[in-house]
Amino acid sequence: MKVFGDMGGWYTVQVTARVDYAVRALAELAARQGGSATRTQLAEAQGIPSKFLEAILRDLRKAGLVVAHRGATGGYALAGSPDEITIADVVRAVDGPLAAVRGAAPESVEYQGAAAPLREVWIAVRASLRLVLEATTLADLVDGRLPTNVRSLLDGDDVYERR
Repeated sequence: MKVFGDMGGWYTVQVTARVDYAVRALAELAARQGGSATRTQLAEAQGIPSKFLEAILRDLRKAGLVVAHRGATGGYALAGSPDEITIADVVRAVDGPLAAVRGAAPESVEYQGAAAPLREVWIAVRASLRLVLEATTLADLVDGRLPTNVRSLLDGDDVYERR
């Protein structure tokens, strides 16, 4: 996930395919309640391109979120409890920091004149991402019980409208 934009352009938070696929694959593992699955099983269960998933699983393994088992009964398993792995952990493992402005940390950018407060806006955007992504675990997804603060964000009449 990245925050993109410049002074005169559009600003968007983008959930990359890598993040989407990684969260879906880990949710699938979490649903197996301690069981493992092969890359092919995960790819088929979630409709993810298997070759793309291979690179994602490598990043998740390096980050310590999954373990790989070799052999006939091999595959991938969560390295921790689903209630301890947050979506923010997954985002950081496959995409890096939650928010970036032109590739830099929001606190490192500086603007002049009328745009000077924009730095704080980007920091607030990152903080709001943290409020959702650090509060939501894989167990929350699998159990269908989003945290109260996340669920409350869905209460508005227009939250599903694209603007």
